[in-house]
Amino acid sequence: MLAGSTVLFLTQKSSVLSLSHAYIFSDLSFFQSTLKTVYQFSPSQTQIMSTSSSLSSIWSVSYRKLKFFSRIRRFLQSKAVRKGSYRSSSTSDNSNKLRTKDNNDKDEEDHQLVMEKESELDGSVMLQKSVKRLHFGSWEEKEMAAIAIEKLAKEDVKARKLMAELGVIHMLVSMVATEVVGRHRAAIKALIQLANGNSTNKALMLEAGILSKLPKYINVVDEQTRQEFAELLLSLSSISNTDFCPNKPEILRFLIGILESPCSFETKELCLGVLYNLSAVLENAGALVSNGVVHTLLNLSSSFKELSEKALAALGHLVVTLMGKKAMEDSSMVPQSLIEILTWEDKPKCIELSAYILMILAHQSSTQRDKMSKAGIVPVLVEVSLMGSLLAQKRAMKLLQWFKDERQAKMGPHSGPQTGRVPLGSPLHPKEAQEGKKMMKNLVKQSLHKNMEMITRRANAGGVVDSSNLKSLVSKSLTF
Repeated sequence: MLAGSTVLFLTQKSSVLSLSHAYIFSDLSFFQSTLKTVYQFSPSQTQIMSTSSSLSSIWSVSYRKLKFFSRIRRFLQSKAVRKGSYRSSSTSDNSNKLRTKDNNDKDEEDHQLVMEKESELDGSVMLQKSVKRLHFGSWEEKEMAAIAIEKLAKEDVKARKLMAELGVIHMLVSMVATEVVGRHRAAIKALIQLANGNSTNKALMLEAGILSKLPKYINVVDEQTRQEFAELLLSLSSISNTDFCPNKPEILRFLIGILESPCSFETKELCLGVLYNLSAVLENAGALVSNGVVHTLLNLSSSFKELSEKALAALGHLVVTLMGKKAMEDSSMVPQSLIEILTWEDKPKCIELSAYILMILAHQSSTQRDKMSKAGIVPVLVEVSLMGSLLAQKRAMKLLQWFKDERQAKMGPHSGPQTGRVPLGSPLHPKEAQEGKKMMKNLVKQSLHKNMEMITRRANAGGVVDSSNLKSLVSKSLTF
């Protein structure tokens, strides 16, 4: 009966296996527990287990059947895997590629994070060593520490604030006063990087007395060191509401000396930037004018076209002050140099700035207008009003209107033919008066024709003048 039960059980297992192999042989322990259950509740179990030979035979048969069904299970599983692989081969390939790519990207990110952590640790260690050497080391160690601090401040923005909190700025400012070239150059370079984009550090440098340290050796330094000084001064002068005041004549003499000496263009441009920033503050006008900055800027604006725009912009800041305007009025270079700049066709911005300065000088000053008129400003203004930029045209037309009004005011009731005041019995005939008016009109046209020829020659770069275009321009121009 036990054998029949076993056969019936295995037959049922085989039929179910054909439907779903996953449910039948999911685990070997299930089959073993099933056999144990059958043996336990079978009525003939006690008799069969009474003899050792019967028991061993039953277990051997069960083992063979269990091994057989295990093979069937593996066969069905491998077949199902092959079918699934055929259906999802492309999907699996793509997923494998994406998985591989994701793994590679993750590995790269992990490697990058590790490298960043290591660099941060190295930077922190270097910063600690540099700060310690800067405070307590020898002069040679201080110089090496300043070089390391420059490198760290250039690479890490957050480190600049941390260095200031560690008292690095005060130590570097004290190093600037040393007479050894290598030491103060290393300190200046480090201060430049610390001041880059950090207004707090700039204010700390000014509080530490950096301006009082610079002038001690300005006249004995080389060109490269001067350029670094100028770069630091430009950075310090770029912030507002600070104590950067040009009351110390040594600093202004340093800047003016570089601008008037045969230094490099880069160094002059840096110094001119410092003067521009200083001139933007009206309270600094007195110190700048008293130290001869106006003359230097006028000379620079007419001598170097590359620096003229910045120099004229600084003069535009100073001309609105009483001291600045007075200094320009008394200069022998005004208005000739400014009128010459009005003819720079390749520098439209310089023309606009020069016209602005001339407007300020000519406003409510007949003396300056007379000087400008004698210097030949009217033909140049006519040219600017026709060919300049929109802003330059407006300013030139304004100046021309002032000159026209002043000329009419000077003519008064005693200038020109006054037919309404002709006494009785005067020999003046109406025909003669008409001829006089026609003659004056022809003179004005000839003057304009001459001026327009000069303007057209400049515009055409020496080309042939078209008479028809010239006549049309004359008809539209002002009567000067």
